[in-house]
Amino acid sequence: MATTTTISGGGGGGGGGGAGGEDRVMATAQQIVKSLNTTKEVTEDMLLIFSSFDNRLSNISNLIEPKATGVDHFEAAEKVILRWESISDASRHTLPWEEAPEEGAEYLAAVDEILQMTEDLAIRSDGEMMDRAESALQLAMARLEDEFRHILIRNTVPLDADRLYGSIRRVSLSFPTSEGEMLGDFDSFVDDDHENSCYHERGGSLGDDVCVDLIQPDAVAELKEIADRMIRSGYEKECCQVYSTVRRDVLDECLSIIGVEKLSIEDVQKIEWRSLDEKMKKWIQAVKIVVKILLWGEKRLCDQAFSGSDLIKEVCFTETAKGCVMQLLNFGEAVSIGKRSSEKLFRILDMYDALADVLPDLEALFSDELGEFVCSEARGVLASLGDAAKGTFVEFENAVRSETSRRPIQNGDIHPITRYVMNYVKLVVDYSGTLNALLENEDDDDDDDESDHLQNRDGDNLQLEGKSPIGRRLLLLLTCLESNLTEKSKLYEDNAMQYIFLMNNILYIVQKVKDSELRKVLGDHWVRKRRGQIRQYATSYLRASWSKVLACLKDEGIGGSSSNASKMALKERFKNFNACFEDIYRIQTAWKVHDAQLREELRISISEKVIPAYRSFMGRFGNHLESGRNAGKYIKYTPEDLENYLLDLFEGSSLVLHHMRRKTA
Repeated sequence: MATTTTISGGGGGGGGGGAGGEDRVMATAQQIVKSLNTTKEVTEDMLLIFSSFDNRLSNISNLIEPKATGVDHFEAAEKVILRWESISDASRHTLPWEEAPEEGAEYLAAVDEILQMTEDLAIRSDGEMMDRAESALQLAMARLEDEFRHILIRNTVPLDADRLYGSIRRVSLSFPTSEGEMLGDFDSFVDDDHENSCYHERGGSLGDDVCVDLIQPDAVAELKEIADRMIRSGYEKECCQVYSTVRRDVLDECLSIIGVEKLSIEDVQKIEWRSLDEKMKKWIQAVKIVVKILLWGEKRLCDQAFSGSDLIKEVCFTETAKGCVMQLLNFGEAVSIGKRSSEKLFRILDMYDALADVLPDLEALFSDELGEFVCSEARGVLASLGDAAKGTFVEFENAVRSETSRRPIQNGDIHPITRYVMNYVKLVVDYSGTLNALLENEDDDDDDDESDHLQNRDGDNLQLEGKSPIGRRLLLLLTCLESNLTEKSKLYEDNAMQYIFLMNNILYIVQKVKDSELRKVLGDHWVRKRRGQIRQYATSYLRASWSKVLACLKDEGIGGSSSNASKMALKERFKNFNACFEDIYRIQTAWKVHDAQLREELRISISEKVIPAYRSFMGRFGNHLESGRNAGKYIKYTPEDLENYLLDLFEGSSLVLHHMRRKTA
């Protein structure tokens, strides 16, 4: 009542509404409204009542600027949240950040307002208000979770496999493969100069500039906006779950695109070799692509979208990436525990090298405690692949030692085991870095027997000194191969053919060593020693094959000097020479000397021994028969004829002499 009196008194005292009196009236009215601490709606009603009492208060609403309270802000924010909830489900899935960015900004601002209120201690003491705020936040988080999912899905960029494979640099190594089990049947082996030979292709290397992000760049900022608010609201678990679920599916699709299937260990064990080989090749490429490209892209995305929390970004990345990594590691584990056979060695080594190459990347990607499990599994699979490689190499060594086929190779040609082993060890050298590391700490006790065997090989044992682990193993292996070949040469009844067989095979070994990195491993001394062996075999061949022929051309047993030699003895000598030469010609034209230079050198050596001896014998005794009847029956060939016939030897096609020298007029 006192206040009202003041207003009335002020009006009369002002003498018709002076400016000073009007100001005092309005100030007093403002004070009354403020002191009542009413809501905005009640304030507006009171102003209308005041204006009806005194026309001087008619403009008070223009002068009073009511300050918005926290409650006002909350109610406005709550209104925005609830407005979206009233929209139909179909419409709600329309992305405001893309189609109406201002509405999206309004929604995020509303979330911020509610979050700020819930953090205000004064509001937190108001149970009713907090219930409303938490309810609004729960609705908002469900909405943001949906938006987060849709942004991830709609902005995913499919993997461009063609671009990736175009950036891979491949290395092909000449190791032929044959049908079926490689050491199961040496006779089926295809040499490296055969038109149907295949080549071992090592895993390619990726270019340093290859970078792939499987999401539209513009979407990253939107993801961060939502992630920040969900984490601040305590909904980080839901945010991580949505993120990892969507991105895990993206990585699974990438594995499918690059040819990696989901296979159990049991499935892998049942796959036949040719199919398994293809899967191993795809695995090798996939490991490099996934770890060095795709996972780093995922890491960048996590770092950007969850930059506000180191823990959350590590959790999201680990949950997203570990599935595809474990799928790759499971295949590697299945291969490592599979049946060991020599043809698998190089592909296993490729897998080992590929995993070893990406292991530092994995350790950098999964650097926290959550990811240590993945790194530990990777190191375990790497060790298993290393053990498998060592075991497979031992399997190969044992296969060479135990190869005891009793069927001699036709024509004395190169034995399939020689071709196989030399092409195999030639490729082994290309993996010497990896194998040296794997074999470095191996116990050498298993090599004692072989080392003892080398003691008898003219200093070969000295060559073991200072050799790398793989060099030592290869030297022992080739020594075993030589011993095996020596035993196989004894399958030939003809001693001369034994030496042809040994020359063919040892020369093939020497050429493979000389023309590859094997020479650096075994050394020049090893090569020179084998070349000396070949010369010894050639000398032994000449002695075994042509001694009987040359014996026919000696003076002993023909009854004296050239002037009084017995014609009967001479006829017998020429007849025996012809028979021996024709027999050798028939047999040894069917023999095969693989190397053209060796073939020519043998023919020259034969010619140097036989032709001068025949010419000399003809010169001394030919005239005793030339003048007689049927001389051509005994002196059938001139020295020139013999020289020409020698050119037919060792071609692998049996020929028969039908030549009859015409009788001299």
